[in-house]
Amino acid sequence: MNPEAGFRAVYGRAPDGVWSAPGRVNLIGEHTDYNDGLVLPTALSRRTRVAAAARPDGLLRLHSARADGGVVTLERDELVPGRVRGWAAYPAGVVWALRAAGLAVGGADLHVESDVPQGAGLSSSAALEIATALAVTGVHGLAPEPAELARLARHAEHAFVGVPCGIMDQTAAARCRAGHALHLDTRDLTVRHLPFDPAAHGLRLLVVDVRVRRALADGAYAARRAACEAGARALGVRALRDVALAQLPDALSALPAELRPVVRHVVTENERVARVAALLAAGDLRAAGPPLTAGHASLRDDFAVSCPELDLAVDTARAAGALGARMTGGGFGGSAIALVDEERAEAVERAVGSAFASAGFRAPAVFAVTAGKGAGRDG
Repeated sequence: MNPEAGFRAVYGRAPDGVWSAPGRVNLIGEHTDYNDGLVLPTALSRRTRVAAAARPDGLLRLHSARADGGVVTLERDELVPGRVRGWAAYPAGVVWALRAAGLAVGGADLHVESDVPQGAGLSSSAALEIATALAVTGVHGLAPEPAELARLARHAEHAFVGVPCGIMDQTAAARCRAGHALHLDTRDLTVRHLPFDPAAHGLRLLVVDVRVRRALADGAYAARRAACEAGARALGVRALRDVALAQLPDALSALPAELRPVVRHVVTENERVARVAALLAAGDLRAAGPPLTAGHASLRDDFAVSCPELDLAVDTARAAGALGARMTGGGFGGSAIALVDEERAEAVERAVGSAFASAGFRAPAVFAVTAGKGAGRDG
Protein backbone atom coordinates (compact mmCIF):
# COMPACT_ATOMS: atom_id res chain seq x y z
CA MET A 1 0.00 0.00 0.00
CA ASN A 2 1.13 3.52 -0.78
CA PRO A 3 -1.66 5.84 0.35
CA GLU A 4 0.37 9.00 -0.23
CA ALA A 5 0.91 8.12 -3.89
CA GLY A 6 -2.73 7.07 -4.18
CA PHE A 7 -3.85 10.40 -2.75
CA ARG A 8 -1.70 12.34 -5.22
CA ALA A 9 -3.05 10.30 -8.12
CA VAL A 10 -6.66 11.00 -7.13
CA TYR A 11 -6.50 14.61 -5.93
CA GLY A 12 -3.42 16.02 -7.69
CA ARG A 13 -1.74 17.25 -4.52
CA ALA A 14 0.11 15.88 -1.52
CA PRO A 15 -1.83 14.83 1.61
CA ASP A 16 -1.30 16.57 4.93
CA GLY A 17 -0.63 13.17 6.50
CA VAL A 18 -1.51 9.48 6.73
CA TRP A 19 -3.31 7.86 9.64
CA SER A 20 -4.14 4.18 10.16
CA ALA A 21 -6.05 1.75 12.34
CA PRO A 22 -5.94 -2.05 12.58
CA GLY A 23 -8.47 -4.74 12.03
CA ARG A 24 -8.99 -6.96 15.04
CA VAL A 25 -9.53 -10.59 15.90
CA ASN A 26 -11.57 -11.33 18.98
CA LEU A 27 -10.06 -14.10 21.07
CA ILE A 28 -13.19 -14.60 23.18
CA GLY A 29 -16.24 -12.55 24.16
CA GLU A 30 -18.72 -12.60 21.29
CA HIS A 31 -22.03 -10.69 21.46
CA THR A 32 -21.17 -9.62 25.01
CA ASP A 33 -20.18 -6.03 24.27
CA TYR A 34 -23.71 -4.73 23.73
CA ASN A 35 -24.71 -6.52 26.95
CA ASP A 36 -22.28 -4.46 29.08
CA GLY A 37 -20.01 -7.51 29.19
CA LEU A 38 -16.36 -8.46 28.80
CA VAL A 39 -14.36 -8.92 25.60
CA LEU A 40 -10.79 -9.85 24.72
CA PRO A 41 -9.71 -8.72 21.23
CA THR A 42 -6.25 -8.20 19.80
CA ALA A 43 -5.27 -5.95 16.91
CA LEU A 44 -4.13 -7.41 13.61
CA SER A 45 -1.01 -6.29 11.79
CA ARG A 46 -3.34 -5.66 8.81
CA ARG A 47 -4.47 -2.04 8.69
CA THR A 48 -6.63 0.55 7.00
CA ARG A 49 -4.72 3.69 6.03
CA VAL A 50 -6.27 7.06 5.28
CA ALA A 51 -4.28 9.79 3.53
CA ALA A 52 -5.98 13.13 4.12
CA ALA A 53 -5.79 16.85 3.50
CA ALA A 54 -7.96 19.67 4.81
CA ARG A 55 -10.25 21.66 2.51
CA PRO A 56 -11.37 25.27 3.14
CA ASP A 57 -14.81 24.90 1.52
CA GLY A 58 -16.48 22.35 3.82
CA LEU A 59 -16.71 19.64 1.15
CA LEU A 60 -15.98 16.04 2.08
CA ARG A 61 -14.43 14.02 -0.76
CA LEU A 62 -13.93 10.29 -0.29
CA HIS A 63 -12.04 7.77 -2.39
CA SER A 64 -11.21 4.11 -1.74
CA ALA A 65 -8.70 2.02 -3.65
CA ARG A 66 -11.06 -0.92 -3.09
CA ALA A 67 -14.26 0.62 -4.37
CA ASP A 68 -15.50 1.32 -7.86
CA GLY A 69 -17.16 4.58 -8.75
CA GLY A 70 -14.41 7.14 -8.21
CA VAL A 71 -14.57 10.01 -5.75
CA VAL A 72 -17.69 10.46 -3.58
CA THR A 73 -18.30 14.18 -3.02
CA LEU A 74 -20.57 15.26 -0.19
CA GLU A 75 -21.82 18.71 0.75
CA ARG A 76 -22.15 19.54 4.42
CA ASP A 77 -25.95 19.25 4.31
CA GLU A 78 -25.71 15.76 2.77
CA LEU A 79 -24.17 14.36 5.96
CA VAL A 80 -27.49 13.14 7.27
CA PRO A 81 -28.33 9.60 8.41
CA GLY A 82 -29.88 7.65 5.54
CA ARG A 83 -28.49 9.89 2.78
CA VAL A 84 -25.17 8.10 2.14
CA ARG A 85 -25.00 4.44 1.11
CA GLY A 86 -22.30 1.83 0.61
CA TRP A 87 -18.75 2.02 1.88
CA ALA A 88 -18.81 5.85 1.98
CA ALA A 89 -21.43 5.80 4.75
CA TYR A 90 -18.76 4.75 7.26
CA PRO A 91 -16.34 7.69 6.85
CA ALA A 92 -19.21 10.10 6.18
CA GLY A 93 -20.91 8.95 9.36
CA VAL A 94 -17.74 9.54 11.35
CA VAL A 95 -17.48 13.13 10.11
CA TRP A 96 -21.17 13.62 10.91
CA ALA A 97 -20.63 12.28 14.46
CA LEU A 98 -17.55 14.42 15.04
CA ARG A 99 -19.40 17.56 14.00
CA ALA A 100 -22.47 16.63 16.04
CA ALA A 101 -20.20 16.32 19.08
CA GLY A 102 -19.05 19.90 18.58
CA LEU A 103 -15.62 19.17 17.13
CA ALA A 104 -14.54 21.81 14.62
CA VAL A 105 -13.82 19.56 11.65
CA GLY A 106 -14.22 21.20 8.27
CA GLY A 107 -13.85 19.87 4.77
CA ALA A 108 -11.36 17.19 3.81
CA ASP A 109 -10.13 15.01 0.97
CA LEU A 110 -9.61 11.36 1.98
CA HIS A 111 -8.03 8.43 0.15
CA VAL A 112 -8.40 4.97 1.74
CA GLU A 113 -6.25 1.87 1.28
CA SER A 114 -6.59 -1.31 3.34
CA ASP A 115 -5.45 -4.90 3.62
CA VAL A 116 -8.03 -5.80 6.29
CA PRO A 117 -10.35 -8.39 4.68
CA GLN A 118 -13.88 -7.08 4.23
CA GLY A 119 -16.82 -9.07 5.58
CA ALA A 120 -14.48 -11.53 7.31
CA GLY A 121 -15.49 -10.75 10.89
CA LEU A 122 -12.20 -8.88 11.42
CA SER A 123 -13.72 -5.43 11.86
CA SER A 124 -12.74 -3.71 8.63
CA SER A 125 -15.53 -1.19 9.28
CA ALA A 126 -14.17 -0.09 12.67
CA ALA A 127 -10.66 0.17 11.22
CA LEU A 128 -12.04 2.51 8.56
CA GLU A 129 -14.01 4.51 11.11
CA ILE A 130 -11.12 5.04 13.52
CA ALA A 131 -8.58 5.79 10.78
CA THR A 132 -11.03 8.33 9.35
CA ALA A 133 -11.63 9.92 12.76
CA LEU A 134 -7.90 10.32 13.33
CA ALA A 135 -7.33 11.70 9.83
CA VAL A 136 -10.16 14.22 9.88
CA THR A 137 -9.38 15.50 13.36
CA GLY A 138 -5.65 15.45 12.61
CA VAL A 139 -5.83 17.64 9.51
CA HIS A 140 -7.83 20.18 11.52
CA GLY A 141 -5.39 20.24 14.44
CA LEU A 142 -7.52 18.26 16.91
CA ALA A 143 -6.48 15.30 19.05
CA PRO A 144 -9.43 13.72 20.91
CA GLU A 145 -8.73 10.89 23.34
CA PRO A 146 -8.84 7.39 21.81
CA ALA A 147 -11.75 6.38 24.03
CA GLU A 148 -13.75 9.37 22.78
CA LEU A 149 -12.97 8.56 19.15
CA ALA A 150 -14.17 5.00 19.74
CA ARG A 151 -17.40 6.27 21.28
CA LEU A 152 -18.09 8.65 18.40
CA ALA A 153 -17.25 6.02 15.77
CA ARG A 154 -19.66 3.58 17.42
CA HIS A 155 -22.32 6.29 17.44
CA ALA A 156 -21.73 6.82 13.71
CA GLU A 157 -22.21 3.13 12.99
CA HIS A 158 -25.40 3.06 15.06
CA ALA A 159 -27.09 6.24 13.92
CA PHE A 160 -25.65 6.87 10.46
CA VAL A 161 -24.95 3.40 9.04
CA GLY A 162 -27.70 1.59 10.92
CA VAL A 163 -25.78 -1.26 12.59
CA PRO A 164 -26.52 -1.57 16.36
CA CYS A 165 -23.01 -2.78 17.21
CA GLY A 166 -21.28 -2.75 20.57
CA ILE A 167 -18.17 -0.73 21.25
CA MET A 168 -15.57 -3.51 21.18
CA ASP A 169 -14.43 -3.10 17.58
CA GLN A 170 -13.89 0.64 17.68
CA THR A 171 -12.14 0.41 21.05
CA ALA A 172 -9.85 -2.35 19.82
CA ALA A 173 -8.90 -0.33 16.75
CA ALA A 174 -8.22 2.77 18.82
CA ARG A 175 -6.63 1.35 21.97
CA CYS A 176 -4.90 -1.99 21.37
CA ARG A 177 -1.16 -2.34 21.95
CA ALA A 178 1.34 -4.42 20.00
CA GLY A 179 2.03 -7.80 21.61
CA HIS A 180 -1.07 -7.62 23.81
CA ALA A 181 -4.74 -8.51 23.96
CA LEU A 182 -7.17 -5.86 25.17
CA HIS A 183 -9.35 -6.90 28.11
CA LEU A 184 -12.24 -4.44 27.89
CA ASP A 185 -15.10 -4.01 30.32
CA THR A 186 -17.74 -2.55 28.02
CA ARG A 187 -19.77 -1.18 30.92
CA ASP A 188 -17.20 1.24 32.33
CA LEU A 189 -14.74 1.07 29.39
CA THR A 190 -11.80 0.19 31.62
CA VAL A 191 -9.05 -1.74 29.87
CA ARG A 192 -6.18 -4.05 30.76
CA HIS A 193 -3.42 -4.86 28.30
CA LEU A 194 -2.57 -8.55 28.68
CA PRO A 195 0.50 -10.13 27.07
CA PHE A 196 -0.39 -12.05 23.92
CA ASP A 197 2.52 -13.55 22.01
CA PRO A 198 1.68 -17.05 20.74
CA ALA A 199 5.14 -17.55 19.23
CA ALA A 200 6.74 -17.14 22.67
CA HIS A 201 4.73 -20.19 23.77
CA GLY A 202 5.50 -22.25 20.68
CA LEU A 203 2.00 -21.55 19.34
CA ARG A 204 0.25 -19.86 16.45
CA LEU A 205 -3.17 -18.29 16.34
CA LEU A 206 -4.54 -18.98 12.88
CA VAL A 207 -7.37 -17.02 11.29
CA VAL A 208 -9.46 -18.99 8.80
CA ASP A 209 -11.44 -16.63 6.58
CA VAL A 210 -14.17 -18.94 5.29
CA ARG A 211 -15.06 -16.51 2.47
CA VAL A 212 -18.73 -16.34 3.42
CA ARG A 213 -19.57 -12.65 3.46
CA ARG A 214 -22.30 -11.38 5.70
CA ALA A 215 -23.85 -7.97 6.33
CA LEU A 216 -24.62 -7.20 9.96
CA ALA A 217 -27.23 -4.68 8.86
CA ASP A 218 -29.38 -7.44 7.36
CA GLY A 219 -31.47 -7.84 10.51
CA ALA A 220 -30.10 -11.03 12.07
CA TYR A 221 -27.60 -9.17 14.24
CA ALA A 222 -30.24 -6.69 15.35
CA ALA A 223 -32.60 -9.56 16.17
CA ARG A 224 -30.03 -11.16 18.49
CA ARG A 225 -29.47 -7.85 20.23
CA ALA A 226 -33.20 -7.35 20.68
CA ALA A 227 -33.51 -10.83 22.21
CA CYS A 228 -30.74 -10.01 24.70
CA GLU A 229 -32.47 -6.79 25.68
CA ALA A 230 -35.77 -8.65 26.09
CA GLY A 231 -34.03 -11.18 28.33
CA ALA A 232 -32.60 -8.42 30.52
CA ARG A 233 -36.01 -6.79 30.85
CA ALA A 234 -37.63 -10.09 31.76
CA LEU A 235 -35.04 -10.65 34.48
CA GLY A 236 -35.28 -7.10 35.79
CA VAL A 237 -31.60 -6.27 35.26
CA ARG A 238 -29.90 -3.40 33.46
CA ALA A 239 -28.09 -5.78 31.11
CA LEU A 240 -27.27 -9.49 30.91
CA ARG A 241 -23.86 -8.62 32.37
CA ASP A 242 -25.67 -8.44 35.71
CA VAL A 243 -26.61 -12.13 35.71
CA ALA A 244 -23.89 -14.09 37.51
CA LEU A 245 -23.02 -17.60 36.41
CA ALA A 246 -24.28 -18.99 39.74
CA GLN A 247 -27.64 -17.32 39.11
CA LEU A 248 -28.02 -18.74 35.62
CA PRO A 249 -30.19 -21.82 36.42
CA ASP A 250 -32.75 -19.70 38.27
CA ALA A 251 -32.63 -17.01 35.60
CA LEU A 252 -33.28 -19.51 32.81
CA SER A 253 -36.24 -21.01 34.62
CA ALA A 254 -37.79 -17.54 34.85
CA LEU A 255 -37.52 -16.87 31.11
CA PRO A 256 -39.68 -17.80 28.15
CA ALA A 257 -38.16 -20.72 26.27
CA GLU A 258 -37.20 -18.63 23.24
CA LEU A 259 -34.99 -16.31 25.32
CA ARG A 260 -33.12 -18.96 27.31
CA PRO A 261 -30.45 -19.84 24.72
CA VAL A 262 -29.30 -16.25 24.08
CA VAL A 263 -29.16 -15.48 27.79
CA ARG A 264 -27.22 -18.68 28.49
CA HIS A 265 -24.69 -17.77 25.82
CA VAL A 266 -24.03 -14.25 27.11
CA VAL A 267 -23.68 -15.29 30.75
CA THR A 268 -21.37 -18.22 30.03
CA GLU A 269 -19.37 -16.21 27.47
CA ASN A 270 -18.56 -13.54 30.06
CA GLU A 271 -17.24 -16.30 32.28
CA ARG A 272 -15.09 -17.62 29.44
CA VAL A 273 -13.60 -14.16 28.86
CA ALA A 274 -12.68 -13.92 32.54
CA ARG A 275 -11.09 -17.37 32.39
CA VAL A 276 -9.00 -16.68 29.29
CA ALA A 277 -7.93 -13.27 30.62
CA ALA A 278 -6.70 -14.94 33.81
CA LEU A 279 -4.74 -17.47 31.74
CA LEU A 280 -3.08 -14.73 29.70
CA ALA A 281 -2.18 -12.83 32.84
CA ALA A 282 -0.64 -16.00 34.27
CA GLY A 283 1.32 -16.69 31.06
CA ASP A 284 -0.59 -19.93 30.36
CA LEU A 285 -1.85 -19.32 26.82
CA ARG A 286 -1.80 -23.03 26.02
CA ALA A 287 -4.63 -23.65 28.48
CA ALA A 288 -6.89 -21.19 26.63
CA GLY A 289 -7.83 -23.79 23.98
CA PRO A 290 -10.81 -25.42 25.72
CA PRO A 291 -12.60 -22.14 26.53
CA LEU A 292 -12.27 -21.11 22.88
CA THR A 293 -13.88 -24.36 21.74
CA ALA A 294 -16.62 -24.07 24.34
CA GLY A 295 -17.31 -20.55 23.07
CA HIS A 296 -17.88 -21.86 19.57
CA ALA A 297 -20.33 -24.50 20.78
CA SER A 298 -22.27 -21.78 22.58
CA LEU A 299 -22.32 -19.49 19.53
CA ARG A 300 -23.39 -22.38 17.32
CA ASP A 301 -26.00 -24.00 19.53
CA ASP A 302 -27.34 -21.26 21.81
CA PHE A 303 -26.79 -18.00 19.94
CA ALA A 304 -27.24 -19.62 16.51
CA VAL A 305 -24.86 -17.34 14.60
CA SER A 306 -22.52 -19.92 13.06
CA CYS A 307 -22.74 -21.44 9.57
CA PRO A 308 -21.64 -24.74 7.96
CA GLU A 309 -18.34 -23.29 6.77
CA LEU A 310 -17.41 -21.97 10.21
CA ASP A 311 -18.40 -25.25 11.86
CA LEU A 312 -16.32 -27.22 9.37
CA ALA A 313 -13.29 -24.98 9.93
CA VAL A 314 -13.55 -25.39 13.70
CA ASP A 315 -14.18 -29.13 13.67
CA THR A 316 -11.43 -29.82 11.14
CA ALA A 317 -8.87 -27.69 12.97
CA ARG A 318 -9.58 -29.49 16.22
CA ALA A 319 -9.39 -32.93 14.57
CA ALA A 320 -6.03 -31.91 13.07
CA GLY A 321 -4.61 -31.07 16.47
CA ALA A 322 -5.66 -27.52 17.35
CA LEU A 323 -5.74 -26.83 21.08
CA GLY A 324 -8.95 -24.89 20.60
CA ALA A 325 -10.96 -23.24 17.85
CA ARG A 326 -14.04 -21.07 17.41
CA MET A 327 -15.76 -18.63 15.11
CA THR A 328 -14.85 -14.99 15.71
CA GLY A 329 -16.82 -11.85 14.98
CA GLY A 330 -20.54 -11.34 14.64
CA GLY A 331 -21.19 -14.60 12.83
CA PHE A 332 -23.29 -15.74 9.86
CA GLY A 333 -19.96 -16.09 8.00
CA GLY A 334 -16.62 -14.39 8.39
CA SER A 335 -13.74 -16.15 10.12
CA ALA A 336 -12.77 -18.80 12.62
CA ILE A 337 -9.64 -18.89 14.78
CA ALA A 338 -7.57 -21.86 15.85
CA LEU A 339 -4.89 -21.98 18.55
CA VAL A 340 -2.32 -24.53 17.41
CA ASP A 341 1.17 -25.76 18.23
CA GLU A 342 3.65 -24.17 15.83
CA GLU A 343 4.68 -27.52 14.39
CA ARG A 344 1.03 -28.42 13.69
CA ALA A 345 0.09 -25.12 12.01
CA GLU A 346 0.76 -26.18 8.42
CA ALA A 347 -0.99 -29.52 8.93
CA VAL A 348 -4.05 -27.73 10.31
CA GLU A 349 -4.08 -25.34 7.36
CA ARG A 350 -3.83 -28.21 4.88
CA ALA A 351 -6.57 -30.18 6.64
CA VAL A 352 -8.97 -27.23 6.59
CA GLY A 353 -8.29 -26.56 2.92
CA SER A 354 -8.84 -30.21 2.04
CA ALA A 355 -12.06 -30.38 4.05
CA PHE A 356 -13.43 -27.29 2.29
CA ALA A 357 -12.57 -28.72 -1.12
CA SER A 358 -14.28 -32.00 -0.27
CA ALA A 359 -17.40 -30.14 0.89
CA GLY A 360 -17.50 -28.04 -2.28
CA PHE A 361 -16.92 -24.79 -0.35
CA ARG A 362 -14.78 -21.91 -1.56
CA ALA A 363 -11.12 -22.24 -0.58
CA PRO A 364 -10.53 -20.49 2.76
CA ALA A 365 -7.79 -17.92 3.36
CA VAL A 366 -5.60 -18.82 6.34
CA PHE A 367 -3.05 -16.59 8.06
CA ALA A 368 -1.33 -16.34 11.44
CA VAL A 369 -2.04 -13.47 13.81
CA THR A 370 0.64 -11.13 15.11
CA ALA A 371 -0.78 -8.83 17.77
CA GLY A 372 -0.45 -5.42 16.15
CA LYS A 373 -0.53 -1.85 17.42
CA GLY A 374 -3.54 0.39 17.74
CA ALA A 375 -4.43 3.42 15.65
CA GLY A 376 -2.06 6.29 15.06
CA ARG A 377 -0.38 8.62 12.61
CA ASP A 378 1.89 6.96 10.05
CA GLY A 379 3.36 10.01 8.43
